[in-house]
Amino acid sequence: MEKFEQIFSFINEKAEKYEKAEGITFLDGVLQALEDVLDEKENWPGQDAAKEEVRKAIQIAILKGMRKTSQPNHQMTPDTLGLLVGYFVEQFFEEQIKTTPISILDPAVGTGNLLLTVMNLLDGKTSATGIEVDELLIRLAADTAELIEQPVVLYHQDALQKMLVDPVDAVVCDLPVGYYPNEEAAVEYELCAHEGMSYAHHLFIEQSINHTKEGGYLFFLVPANIFESEQAKELNKYLKKTTWIQAVIQLPENLFASKAHEKSILILQKQTKSQRAPREVLLAKVPNMSNKEALSMFFEKVQMWKESK
Repeated sequence: MEKFEQIFSFINEKAEKYEKAEGITFLDGVLQALEDVLDEKENWPGQDAAKEEVRKAIQIAILKGMRKTSQPNHQMTPDTLGLLVGYFVEQFFEEQIKTTPISILDPAVGTGNLLLTVMNLLDGKTSATGIEVDELLIRLAADTAELIEQPVVLYHQDALQKMLVDPVDAVVCDLPVGYYPNEEAAVEYELCAHEGMSYAHHLFIEQSINHTKEGGYLFFLVPANIFESEQAKELNKYLKKTTWIQAVIQLPENLFASKAHEKSILILQKQTKSQRAPREVLLAKVPNMSNKEALSMFFEKVQMWKESK
């Protein structure tokens, strides 16, 4: 049995036992199983496993738990998208990470899957901060980060409230989409809606820009129609004033359950006096992931754009 399978079987078995014996959800059982390992109550089969094997095994167990409870805020960024975001982080920080680790913020970290995928890809070249309002999700993120030995500081709070986080080199975030219910907090933002409720994903973008160093980069998974919504005009104006749009990457339709759920990768750079906007914005569409030839051409296009910057 492969290490990945051993780790998943171990977590799955323990979680099912807790679910039956204590009448808790499978997801809570996963958390309990991970905490038992960290408290050294169990022999951990992931001792000599690669960090990605451990992350993936825990992720599959968490996904199983999410499918059983199906809470709307319990979503996870798929590995495919995490690896793509990680690829772009690596490209934009290629020179810096040769000598200096970069600091990363994920203001909607969830179970940490996106952030930890990026950190594993750039292993040893990052430190990170994650913010999450859901207690169960952030505890799962904390335990996973500890088991794969990635340096992450986590805060259990609403990321749209005041955050005590130093400005970072990079933000990665699968933006929570929808309306933000706390209208008192929304008023503090430039992207607060003039009428009705504000879009949470717009406020997350503004909050992220506020916590990014000048010249730093932001990598967002956004709704594919983000620039066509009713509040898009204000978002456009705000982005033009504070950032340079580096890239808009359309993702393959077959990765999403429906057109309404389709996403793109939006890459921004916080404006700085010492740099300038890119000569042209990279506009590209990721082909079907199973088409290796088309995928290779996509990465070539990215490299050509990068060299022409």
